[in-house]
Amino acid sequence: MLQDRINGLARQVPVWAVWLLGLVPAVWTFYLGLTGGLGAEPIKALERELGEVALQLVILGLCITPLRRYLGVNLIRFRRAVGLLAFTYVSLHLLVWLVLDVQIWAQIWADILKRPYVTVGFTAFLMMIPLALTSNDLSLRRLGPRWRVLHRLTYAVAILAAVHFIWLSKGFQIEPLVYLAVILALLGLRWRPMRQSRRV
Repeated sequence: MLQDRINGLARQVPVWAVWLLGLVPAVWTFYLGLTGGLGAEPIKALERELGEVALQLVILGLCITPLRRYLGVNLIRFRRAVGLLAFTYVSLHLLVWLVLDVQIWAQIWADILKRPYVTVGFTAFLMMIPLALTSNDLSLRRLGPRWRVLHRLTYAVAILAAVHFIWLSKGFQIEPLVYLAVILALLGLRWRPMRQSRRV
């Protein structure tokens, strides 16, 4: 069966290869920025590219459980790497904004407090910090059932990230809305089994 072949292939792929492949867009985007390949506003383009890859990785992480549940494709062993890669890209996105774009600390805090899209994005980043810090076996053992409860913050992070992208985009654009729709659909797939289990 196709899913057996995919699962067999996935078992042969080392986790470090996911990290190596996942960091390629960051290296390539920074290279384009340094060589003038990001257009007239390279810093804004760099921010956008890093943020969009982060959102795509968050969505990829949300896909892993439905893929196993509905299609029998087991990629669970890569979920931690995907989540930490998403946090890495969000951190790079934030650093570019802090260091290369705004630069003035007073203005940074003013933007966080007064600009809704910045507030939403920064809130999502803060919520990702405990997720990244507890993405290890030691935290899983120490927290026990609370670990799963804590990591449900991922759902809120995904929604806030999509709203941040929608708010940040100028004018009416389909792409950010598609991201939000995909996230809501994936969360719906997770919510349905939870409701069914409660009824049993």
